[in-house]
Amino acid sequence: MFIFTYKFACRFIVLMEKKAIFAGSFDPFTAGHENIVRRALALFDEVVVGVGYNIKKKGLLTMENRVRLIRDVFRDEPRVRVETYDGLTADFCHRQGIRILLRGLRSVDDFESDRTIDAINKRLDPRIETFYLLTDPYLGAISSAVVKELYVHKADLERFLPKGIDLEKYL
Repeated sequence: MFIFTYKFACRFIVLMEKKAIFAGSFDPFTAGHENIVRRALALFDEVVVGVGYNIKKKGLLTMENRVRLIRDVFRDEPRVRVETYDGLTADFCHRQGIRILLRGLRSVDDFESDRTIDAINKRLDPRIETFYLLTDPYLGAISSAVVKELYVHKADLERFLPKGIDLEKYL
């Protein structure tokens, strides 16, 4: 497990693989998610955004529309690849031949939850390492759940989604 600030991590990337997987349900993909991927591109040659199905979460967007939204965000960035998967994230990592999982941490609560997931992934495949990037403070309150709640109440989502993304286009 790696927990680094962004600047510290850049100094040690020589120790890391050149590819990482950023896995989640991304329903919807937020400005916070985009920030993590863009910052990770300074550390990795390729970031695979793995769009998975989470049985704990009620979906707003179809899997196809989540993928389309993320591909639109990174349409000019060839080092970002978007793939769907079902099943275990550790199995997805194995199929992709990538051992680094990338996670964004907004809070201590995120760390506690992701630390448990990291422990399970390690049991499933001890070669998997989880690399955490701390979310930029101005994006720390943004989550997919918050965006869904704001959407239901017809709030302006511009500050919460990647620039130029109109959620209505993906519903």
